[in-house]
Amino acid sequence: MLTNSLVELDRQHLIHPVSSFQDHEARGVRVLTSAKGARVTDAEGRELIDGFAGLWCVNAGYGQETVIEAATEQMRRLPYATGYFDLGAEAPIKLAAALAERAPGDLNHVYFTLGGSDAVDSTIRFVRYYWHAKGQPERDQFISVENGYHGSSSLGAGLTALSAFHDGFGLPYPWQHKISSHYVYRNPVGTDPQAIIDASVAELRAKIEAIGADKVAAFYVEPIQGSGGVLVPPRGWIKAMRDVCTEYGVLFIADEVITGFGRTGPLFACSEEGIVPDLMTAAKGLTSGYVPMGAVFMSDHVYQTLSDGAGAKAIGHGFTYSGHPVSAAVGLEVLALYEGGLLENGEKMGARLMAGLNGLMDHPLVGDVRGRGMLAAVELVTDKEAKTPLPASVQPATRLFDRAWEHGLIVRSFAQGIFGYAPPLCCTEEEIDQIVERTRKVLDLTLDDPEVREALR
Repeated sequence: MLTNSLVELDRQHLIHPVSSFQDHEARGVRVLTSAKGARVTDAEGRELIDGFAGLWCVNAGYGQETVIEAATEQMRRLPYATGYFDLGAEAPIKLAAALAERAPGDLNHVYFTLGGSDAVDSTIRFVRYYWHAKGQPERDQFISVENGYHGSSSLGAGLTALSAFHDGFGLPYPWQHKISSHYVYRNPVGTDPQAIIDASVAELRAKIEAIGADKVAAFYVEPIQGSGGVLVPPRGWIKAMRDVCTEYGVLFIADEVITGFGRTGPLFACSEEGIVPDLMTAAKGLTSGYVPMGAVFMSDHVYQTLSDGAGAKAIGHGFTYSGHPVSAAVGLEVLALYEGGLLENGEKMGARLMAGLNGLMDHPLVGDVRGRGMLAAVELVTDKEAKTPLPASVQPATRLFDRAWEHGLIVRSFAQGIFGYAPPLCCTEEEIDQIVERTRKVLDLTLDDPEVREALR
């Protein structure tokens, strides 16, 4: 009765993010009740391996007692402190210093937000202020990448290049432009890494020149595109994009909301490419999802330009909960866990995950396996040579998710017929193997779907 009551209350009152209101009312909510490590339990007592770490975020795993203790102690001692009026608190100061020490290059300044979306939104404001301070207010055009995701705020959703975040919202805005994704599996120039890099470089150059090099403010990109289908660029692609931006004087913003904090192996994915962005966003793994927090990392030259431009005036951007002391205390403890063994374990388990998923390439429905570290995807097709997607009638986003759930596995199931994986870094070898085995079971069940069988003929 308790679960039934919750389901009904949910239908009547709780609006879920990125959902069809009507479909959700019809389906009802699945209630999670507890979690530990890489496993969650639902209200029916079913235990599942969380192969998606909540929403790409519970990197450290559930139920880490030291994190709970850090939050509890901070709540007892000082549950809130504003950063306005030159006030502050110990935890956010220490966390900012610790993050700056570990960030690439001269990203020495940190502005805290509540999550990834408002971190991206903050960068838009900082970029605009930067060019005004430089005496170039006409540089107000922004470029991002198709299939990219940069949050769901009113401005960031326009940089996001997924139709669900545009339809009905009047987005993107006229000052928001796109270039094609590197999407290796479905790239028109083929799969040769250098050909893809060359094509992207040429397109970015052409886009900047078409808009006007003196009008382009910034270029936004994820080191690996997450919500667009876990699209991994060729090695060297990110650096090539960075080099073009440097050549044209365009600010380069790396969105590491998903890839940060061990998700691809190191603490930050940018370090794998040897690049230093002008601004970088982070969230999710920053607190391992235990409490809300995001961050904007700002390079020395951007910080100094804003500072010089403002002079004695206040820069009018701020949030009530920026640098929240409880979130910062959690962030410090989570960082200690990463460096206390979780990053190392994540690298080992990431290699095991990729090896296991690559072992699924023999399945009739698997067209592509891609990933880096504990971030991966399996793309399903009905014709491997033609790369024909699953038919829309199969409803991959819901029916494939349901099959995985029924077999004790949570993964991201994209509408294009792509499974996304982002397991907690604390996973054991057994849990990684179970993720792969349960995925194969879901693939076999999908292969038996009459609509899929028809498409395979």
